[in-house]
Amino acid sequence: MKNLISQLLAEAVETLKSQGVLPADLSPSIQVENARDKAHGDFASNLAMMLAKPAGMKPRDLAEKLVAAMPAHEAVAQVNIAGPGFINIFQDSAWLAGQLESALADEHLSVAPANPPQRVVIDYSSPNLAKEMHVGHLRSTIIGDAVARILEFLGHEVIRQNHVGDWGTQFGMLLAYLEENPVAAESELGDLENFYRQAKKRFDEDATFADRARERVVQLQAGDQACLDLWHTFNDISLGHCQAVYDRLGVSLRRDDVRGESAYNDELADIVRQLEATGLLTESEGARCVFLDQFTNSEGKPLPVIVQKAGGGYLYATTDLAAMRYRNNALHADRVLYFVDQRQALHFQQVFAVARKAGFVPESMELEHMGFGTMNGADGKPFKTRDGGTVKLADLLEEAEQRAYRLVQEKNPDLSADELRRIAKAVGIGAVKYADLSKHRSSDYSFNFELMLSFEGNTAPYLMYAYTRVASIFRKLERSMNNLDDLAPLKLEADAETELAAHLAQFGNTLNYVAREGTPHVLCTYLYELAGRFSSFYEQCPVLAAERAEQRDSRLRLSALTGRTLRQGLNLLGIDTLERM
Repeated sequence: MKNLISQLLAEAVETLKSQGVLPADLSPSIQVENARDKAHGDFASNLAMMLAKPAGMKPRDLAEKLVAAMPAHEAVAQVNIAGPGFINIFQDSAWLAGQLESALADEHLSVAPANPPQRVVIDYSSPNLAKEMHVGHLRSTIIGDAVARILEFLGHEVIRQNHVGDWGTQFGMLLAYLEENPVAAESELGDLENFYRQAKKRFDEDATFADRARERVVQLQAGDQACLDLWHTFNDISLGHCQAVYDRLGVSLRRDDVRGESAYNDELADIVRQLEATGLLTESEGARCVFLDQFTNSEGKPLPVIVQKAGGGYLYATTDLAAMRYRNNALHADRVLYFVDQRQALHFQQVFAVARKAGFVPESMELEHMGFGTMNGADGKPFKTRDGGTVKLADLLEEAEQRAYRLVQEKNPDLSADELRRIAKAVGIGAVKYADLSKHRSSDYSFNFELMLSFEGNTAPYLMYAYTRVASIFRKLERSMNNLDDLAPLKLEADAETELAAHLAQFGNTLNYVAREGTPHVLCTYLYELAGRFSSFYEQCPVLAAERAEQRDSRLRLSALTGRTLRQGLNLLGIDTLERM
């Protein structure tokens, strides 16, 4: 509806430009917002106040001309002018009801497909295979996954890329330890964190072991088959740990999506050669670097993008450039999204600029760093165990399920153990994911089990329970939310009905915004407000006890669309719904 109103106002602007009321070269950014006071309208625009000065008119006088020039549309019931020149628009309830009927008849809820669709590569999760996944990988994994799901729902082709850390000097140390005592080492691989600590301890304390570890790095990079076999063994086990976490989290990453740092190893020398051929390389203190004018330090000196160390080794920047070239040449991406810690912002700004300058990617290919903040403990510092260690992601999810189990058991002591476990998994995992997704990704946030498992406020349990309330209505009728053909059509009469209906009609716009900006918290806010509006509707407008049969049918249709929208929205966030809790 906002897009439609913006279009109508844009046509009014063009009309006034043709009449000489507005300057011909004017290109205003038209803003349409939800009206704060519904008594004054459903939507509002301050366009007249923005254009009053270039028009040389009083805002209210210009507002009158804009309203007069607006084309008529069946969606608009009334347009008023308020205060100094606000344009207030009332939408037509019959037209709105028709939009919701169309949504009910469509399995995609009338969310229009992307036009044109894009091929979008999404780089997310990217754990270091040398260690177990920890809480620091949670944000990248679930934020990237939610955006991937939404883009696919909108009709884009999504290619997931899990750029795992599976190469480098640390693997020489791990392979030497694995080689030293293979029987004991393999049994210890059940705990990768401990395995890494033991290998590091040997490396730090035994010079002979350290030398052997360095030799294994050289052999690995040279393609020595015995080293490669050990490396594959280790990586397969580590990836198995990762996949177990992904499956438990309910994210859509699979083994086929893994394309780690090692995949680009053979291309790194050619990346450096191409940079040299384009005249971008400079040698600085033995290292080979790219300097770009737009990147300087606090003293105004140029900042290097180092692509090869003095000793000949390559860096993250080199691998990222190779990945960009691959994503252009082989994957033919229109858009590439990187869900990586916000602290890497400068790195991505630099490598994006170098990739374009070197011709690895064309100007038409969108490169976007979707940075995120840190997950902190109650003390506001990065989340740690009580002894200061890193929290394993698998341990965090286990505790979430256990807490949810106890909570659900208290509320439903008669449920079987199997049913309790099924509900606890959905609630516990959903609570962890939603607590993260509901915060703006660029912000830090504090992890708190008590708050995230609450059935009140903007939490997963609250939204999951809101869905079960809708499901219970249809369960009483022994009817599906998807089978409404014999019911009378929607007719919006009460204010609470219209409020709920208007919010439901914004689902498509919300998804498009999230897809464009990479901000799942906007969808979380939408769903939370939807649940709140349904609660008000449910209290003020009896459904099963409605006064008239056609009124009951209309409210059933409105309830069904609410339930289906909640279920679809939560699914796009990667959160399961339950028919009863």
